Amino acid sequence: MKTQLQELLDRAQERYLTSQDLKQFEDYVASLPDRLALYRLLRDQEVALLQRVADQAEAELKDAVGVETLEEGIKNLILVLRYGAMAMLLDDEGFLKQRLLSWLERVLPIQQMRQLNEMLYRFLNQELKQRLTPRQQTLLLPLITTAQVTLIY
Repeated sequence: MKTQLQELLDRAQERYLTSQDLKQFEDYVASLPDRLALYRLLRDQEVALLQRVADQAEAELKDAVGVETLEEGIKNLILVLRYGAMAMLLDDEGFLKQRLLSWLERVLPIQQMRQLNEMLYRFLNQELKQRLTPRQQTLLLPLITTAQVTLIY
């Protein structure tokens, strides 16, 4: 797995970077402060954010799924959020897909988990939209959507 940044550095060993390569590098560097700030925010607010998601899911589900199933869904959501945060920091959707999604596709095919995941992602998206700025949403939500689509559909 090579990030775009690694590919640029590899190219720079063979030749000078093109104007397009430099623009890509500049865009990444310019976005790095926003990415770092968002990563720190997610790290620092993870417990509160996911506790709200868990509380909302538990209230809506009542006894529709067992506690163990809900806990498994929340644990998987934690992984999605953490790997999504790292993929956002690296600006590398491939990181998310390689590290997380291939594993989750095999682990979570059962219908009950699908319905639970639909609900958990709905609540997660609501929480993220309330807590994140529009710029932060632009950086993170496409990665969360990638995970959501893979797990639910």
